[in-house]
Amino acid sequence: MIVQAKRTPIGKQKGMLHAFQPHELAAPLLGHLAGGLDYKIDDVILGNIVGPGGNVARLSVLEAGLPLTVPGLTLDRQCSAGLEAIRMACYLIQGGAGQCYIAGGVESTSTSPQETRARFSPEKIGDPDMGVAAEYVAQKYGITKDMQDQYALLSFERSWAAYNDGSYEQEILPFQTFDRDEEFLRERNMKKLLKRAKPIFMNENGTVTAANSCGINDGACAALVMEETIAKQLSFQPVLRFVDSLVSGVHPFFPGIAPVPAIQDLLKRNKLTIEDIDLIEVNEAFASKVVACAGELSIPYKKLNVSGGALTIGHPYGASGAILVTRLFYEVQRRNQVKYVLAAIGSGGGIGAAVLFEVLV
Repeated sequence: MIVQAKRTPIGKQKGMLHAFQPHELAAPLLGHLAGGLDYKIDDVILGNIVGPGGNVARLSVLEAGLPLTVPGLTLDRQCSAGLEAIRMACYLIQGGAGQCYIAGGVESTSTSPQETRARFSPEKIGDPDMGVAAEYVAQKYGITKDMQDQYALLSFERSWAAYNDGSYEQEILPFQTFDRDEEFLRERNMKKLLKRAKPIFMNENGTVTAANSCGINDGACAALVMEETIAKQLSFQPVLRFVDSLVSGVHPFFPGIAPVPAIQDLLKRNKLTIEDIDLIEVNEAFASKVVACAGELSIPYKKLNVSGGALTIGHPYGASGAILVTRLFYEVQRRNQVKYVLAAIGSGGGIGAAVLFEVLV
């Protein structure tokens, strides 16, 4: 069961959170989620992609002042890492390894020691940057710049609506003096920005621009995952029940489409269809990716990323998968008659992860 979830405000690279190391970003979340439960936490699992290396989760546990008995595990599945951490915690509980986990991810691109990104794929296959791969997805699936810009505008408008009605405030645990996402400070005239933005990854026939792509960001997010009986004994209200999950692989040139086979196989295994899923969160690294996934899976926009996403608030790599689950955690509590929800994300190297939840509120 997902019984609590919170994220930090998201900062731009070299922006408001630039002075904080990953463990410093994650620690307040861990302390908040573990409040009163310190000695019941079996482990903390955090995704982290761009450094500083070492066991960031353990360092965060110690920084948060959790008991020395809480070990900490750091994992890297590129942009899927935060979702994978939650997925792993669910399976560990199912397998009887423990009953209470904090799982999510953290990223500080501002303090990363990596001068260049890690390799996604061997040279014999080819190793395009994610922006170039987003162009490959657009070309293969016939996603025009106009289609991407229309989706980016929709996401932007939804994000602002969620910010203005207080929905984002529910998700955010204020960090230091910061209580809102920094990307909201950028230009509000999105139509103008989209129109004048030029392709940045391909000179000829390019469609992916800075305006229909996410930013590079800092932030953290985590969820409190519990076995159902323990959650009820501790007077928590379970909100999302883990049903099943699936990870898939596709050609590294098309990571943006990787959620598609993961979602298809996950639904088939659980005898469900897209029509049975009430809300779907697919990470918005690039508009081309979301438009392509929606088209291939016949997902109506009315139930896809309904409060916006990374195109507006940003994409702190290791945390983004957990942000999708956190968004669903609060979204279902604002709605009626929601039974199934799904979070999915594509990653460098051509990996797609999808997690299915049943709604309990």
